[in-house]
Amino acid sequence: MTGPGRGGRARRYWTAIRAWLERTFVWHVWERMLEIEFFDRSVALGGKAFVSFFPLVITVAAFAPENMRTSIIATVTAQLGLSGDALTMTKEAFGSAEDVQRATGLLGLLLTIFFASSFTTALQRCFFRAWRRPRHGGFGHYWRGIVCLLTVLAGMAIIGAIAGAVGSGPASSSLAVAWLAVSCGLWWFTAWFMLMGDVRARVLVPTGLLIGIFTSVYAATSFIWMPENVSSNEAQFGVFGIALALIAWFCGAASCVLAGACAGVLLAEDPGWMGRHIRGAQSQLLTEGAQPPLPPPVREPRIRDVFRRTEDD
Repeated sequence: MTGPGRGGRARRYWTAIRAWLERTFVWHVWERMLEIEFFDRSVALGGKAFVSFFPLVITVAAFAPENMRTSIIATVTAQLGLSGDALTMTKEAFGSAEDVQRATGLLGLLLTIFFASSFTTALQRCFFRAWRRPRHGGFGHYWRGIVCLLTVLAGMAIIGAIAGAVGSGPASSSLAVAWLAVSCGLWWFTAWFMLMGDVRARVLVPTGLLIGIFTSVYAATSFIWMPENVSSNEAQFGVFGIALALIAWFCGAASCVLAGACAGVLLAEDPGWMGRHIRGAQSQLLTEGAQPPLPPPVREPRIRDVFRRTEDD
């Protein structure tokens, strides 16, 4: 009798704990992440960032003026947490600016920008799924993606320029604040722009703040593990190992983006004081004329849905 009695109490405790957890904000964010199959989308988005967005950064930096190139590269290496031997190995793996210019040319630069839109398409799909938005037809996806990429590159140049002007020392705290502000602003603009203006800009402020904070914290902690990861992978697999380390970093950053996107939606939809403050005087989330959102899933999302691919991938 002792065993079944203890088992019954354990089940009751678990039921009570689960009931409490299901009322928390974190649980609702987790459910929304399950709904959008965040694991599969994180891997897809991280992989596309490495094969399309990352080469775009390298190529554009190679053709940019010296000051801008230095700012962009400084921002990238700081975000990746690379330093010392790991930084040297990564730079050597991707060649110098002169090598990239000779191998690419102007036509190659334009094609690189065009193909990098596959990353923005995947990013846009993530925002659409988080907000349960119906698809848009037309050419708008592509030109919006290119504008978004150029805006991000400009933001990276600004961040790098600020870092170069501030340097180290007591002013580094000001650099961190400026870095976070630019990052949050870029993600706010990206979310609004990629959602085709269907969602009010005001209600996307939490999305920009959360993604900016999550990705900035992730980048700030990268210096702890990323250099060792690059060095060990390079020793074992050579240049391919460096690529593996970078892909892993991008997948982690993509998870931060998806978590911030889902949390931002739920904050905007909150029926309490938080949601009312975010929405302001207008109660609606969408702009006038926007199509209504898609219905929620028929059944409760399950953990195996994380690994389920959908037709729109």
